[in-house]
Amino acid sequence: MKLYNANLSPNAMRVRAVAFELDIDLEIIDVDLRNGENRTPDFLALNPNGKVPVLVDDGFVLWESRAIDSYLASVRPDRGLYPDDVKKRAIVDQWSYWQAIHLGPAIQRVSFERVMKSKFGMGEPEEAAIQPQLKDIAQFLPVLDADLADKDWVAGDLSIADFAMGSTFMYRQGAGISLDATPYVAKWIERLESRPSWQGALKPLMAMMSG
Repeated sequence: MKLYNANLSPNAMRVRAVAFELDIDLEIIDVDLRNGENRTPDFLALNPNGKVPVLVDDGFVLWESRAIDSYLASVRPDRGLYPDDVKKRAIVDQWSYWQAIHLGPAIQRVSFERVMKSKFGMGEPEEAAIQPQLKDIAQFLPVLDADLADKDWVAGDLSIADFAMGSTFMYRQGAGISLDATPYVAKWIERLESRPSWQGALKPLMAMMSG
């Protein structure tokens, strides 16, 4: 399998982490987004959206990170990251979609303003522009915290929903997003980040950010 990847992308990072958790060997092909490698004809033939990640498995091409994670987990069903039970799978989907629609975009925007702009010399953060997102974060973090009050993982057992959700928090410290008021979220992300699969997926990003 080949994964077209960008280390700074939370979407690509969650795919790397799931693959590592499943012990799936990926050939990782880095795509230089800043130099427009995602806009070349060859890349657009794989993903006309010009986005990473993209998975290629023996001629089968798949984009959208959550779909890729579902596919990888289905290749290794014995590992249980995407359960066969329809109700358990629906809960995994529920939280994956919730992250994609509600919490994820809000934290991503704040992270861009407070972390990425400074890292890449794109100007000062526009605090006024992210006030709606900060309100969304304040609304949705307690929802996740309440869910985690009586369980270790978002859907009960470790699943692709945890990896989808976890990627949301990659830049939380630099973005000034506190988890002090959501202790169950804080404990959950610590559990996820302590896993070798997560640490392996995060390593190239940390090297890039410290460089």
